[in-house]
Amino acid sequence: MRWIKRILLFLIILLMGIFLGSILSRIPVGERIAVLEIKGVITDSTYYVQKLEELRKDQSVKAIVLRVDSPGGSVGASQEIYRAVERVRKDGKPVVVSMGSVAASGGYYVSAPANYILANPGTITGSIGVIVQHIEYKQLLEKLGIKASAIKTGQFKDTLSPFRELTPQEREYLQKTIEDTYQQFLDAILRYRKIEKEKLLEVADGRILTGRQAKELGLVDDLGNIQDAIDKAKELAKVPQARVFYVGESKGILKKLMGNDMDSIFNGFMFYYLMR
Repeated sequence: MRWIKRILLFLIILLMGIFLGSILSRIPVGERIAVLEIKGVITDSTYYVQKLEELRKDQSVKAIVLRVDSPGGSVGASQEIYRAVERVRKDGKPVVVSMGSVAASGGYYVSAPANYILANPGTITGSIGVIVQHIEYKQLLEKLGIKASAIKTGQFKDTLSPFRELTPQEREYLQKTIEDTYQQFLDAILRYRKIEKEKLLEVADGRILTGRQAKELGLVDDLGNIQDAIDKAKELAKVPQARVFYVGESKGILKKLMGNDMDSIFNGFMFYYLMR
């Protein structure tokens, strides 16, 4: 029966440790570094803008690390996150970007206004450009004996309709639209990155770059991983002893036990049991 009590005691201590560790890291006191992950295709900026604004107002948060791992997304959503990062920076709170596997197109857009950007040597970044794609089913529908028509209020109302070809006027109109958006992208980069416009234009043709190539061009500041980014954030904020916490939904105790930490928990239990 003694070994059963020891197991129960160990589990109680373990659960208390996980619970208290999760709570203590999120208490808004002292000096803290926040890590916010931007992952996947950027289509909705609401969550990220809300979190960045909360962190900007939180006096205990001295700096923010953005962990960007995204191939890009919509222009509007990327611009909203860009503006949220800009607000944090202008408020005097350092923002450091840590690029993961991919931080391209919109993923680079949201990174550009940070105080400091780190990428891994093999990070895929760049892809600076804008694209509008059009798929046409006209010939396929004709073979099936299907004909589509549209009643509209203006000649451009059904532009990009998959049921017909683009007109020359529509192609010209779309080209002007994406060129304006493209110029906005360039201006957003030039506002905060140490790169000449002529040099930027040489690579802002949609090509991807490695992290090492981006550093040589001045699109990122240095090479390093997430821990390097956290250390840089502490340095810029002058808070070497600051606590680090990850922004997001906190995992429940059961999820923590059944998640990625299961092996270490099991090993810890076996070590405890054998040492007794």
